[in-house]
Amino acid sequence: MKVQKTFLKLAERAFTYSYKLAFIRHVNGQQQHMSRGLPKKFPIAGVENVIVVASGKGGVGKSTTAVNLALGLAANDESKTVGILDADVYGPSLPTMMNVNAEPELNKQNLMIPLQNYGLKCMSMGFLVEENAPIVWRGMMVMSALQKLLRQVAWGPLDYLVIDMPPGTGDTQLSISQNIPINGALIVSTPQDIALLDARKGAEMFRKVDVPVLGLIQNMSIYTCPNCGHQEHIFGKDGIDKIAKAMKLDILGDIPLNKHIREGCDMGKPILVTDPNCPESLVYKDIARKVMEILKNQKNQIT
Repeated sequence: MKVQKTFLKLAERAFTYSYKLAFIRHVNGQQQHMSRGLPKKFPIAGVENVIVVASGKGGVGKSTTAVNLALGLAANDESKTVGILDADVYGPSLPTMMNVNAEPELNKQNLMIPLQNYGLKCMSMGFLVEENAPIVWRGMMVMSALQKLLRQVAWGPLDYLVIDMPPGTGDTQLSISQNIPINGALIVSTPQDIALLDARKGAEMFRKVDVPVLGLIQNMSIYTCPNCGHQEHIFGKDGIDKIAKAMKLDILGDIPLNKHIREGCDMGKPILVTDPNCPESLVYKDIARKVMEILKNQKNQIT
């Protein structure tokens, strides 16, 4: 309770200060100054690579994909350390999906120590508030909370930090994209037309803020009847191909519609933990492998 109360008190204080500061800047005509360029990005201490998993809309399985991607990164190379940050302040799902729900402790530097399960370092707003307590905050207060989840957590040493972004293209996405160096974004969508429209908007947003889009992930792509083997494209067929061609992006993987994937995350036992060699787990591992290769090639080009 001590960490929770301290965190909430600091967030409220930062909100009050930020609100006053924003008002003063507006009055003094600081908008012209801010328009000269984006704020400088500062790395997260001890974190080598940052990957954001995003979607244009909710309900497409983004959080499930983020959790299994993080587990896939760790499975592909056991020497690498992996963490996952749940950046959805209003609707955190990481405590349930990773079966961790405790109050983080503080180290000697007064930084929150990430909770751990299945070999991953985990941090979420869900660890800092009561389970059924709603977050009734305005945007600037949410931004303050996110800064603390990024900067006041003892993440390092960490090879990969996967950030599960909230759906949409709003304040949270822009704040994270403009304040920390991001190695790449993954866009998750179902084949449904309405989801694909929003997925394209999400990809365009990251490009506008100079975040590389590593590729697209098509979720719930096909359903296979467990009794007769009949396959059905419930949400549409090959819809993501059009966006991939139009935006010149790669499709990194097709994840089928499978109840075991959903059940695993609902129970806090992701499919990569319970059945690491099943076909669905192999798809997640393959996506993670491709992401690792892309990031490695990016660094080789820089050097």
